[in-house]
Amino acid sequence: MALLQKTRPSLSRPNNRIWRAALLSLTLLAPGGLAASTVTDQLPNAELRGSATFRYLGLPIYDAKLYTPDGAAFSWNENFGLQLTYRKNLKQKALVESTLDEIERQGNSAPSQAQLEQCFQAVSKGDSYLAISEGPNAVGFWRNGRKTCTLTNPGVKKSFMSIFLGNNTRSASFTRQLKGQ
Repeated sequence: MALLQKTRPSLSRPNNRIWRAALLSLTLLAPGGLAASTVTDQLPNAELRGSATFRYLGLPIYDAKLYTPDGAAFSWNENFGLQLTYRKNLKQKALVESTLDEIERQGNSAPSQAQLEQCFQAVSKGDSYLAISEGPNAVGFWRNGRKTCTLTNPGVKKSFMSIFLGNNTRSASFTRQLKGQ
């Protein structure tokens, strides 16, 4: 070690500028950054309850995971988290319009298109959205670990989350798997 200190003094002590630059590079290159929000950061005691893959005409569109407090059975009375990880690229317009269509198909009141456009951006394969309910009238959204918005409307939790967890979803088996049933 003494020989290394004489020939390469920089090896004996870390160069703070180099370490900071390396850490910044890793943070920028990592999906969602190293400081990305996780389900448990936003929903204390959250544990995975169930997971499922949503398919349209047999093609996988996204993988979904439901997080509930302590992994308990799903309940509309509790806050919970829903994470969607996309298996294909989708444009913002497709995400917004399909969300509005599904909320309206179920007979629920929908947020405005402008509100959804603030929350949803186009996704590429591997991108992830996390929705965390904040009581009955608010849902927070994170895209790849970064907060995009909070929807606040009377009953928005049930209106939005019913797309995936309601009684009239597009796929009853998907919903049962997601709920861990």
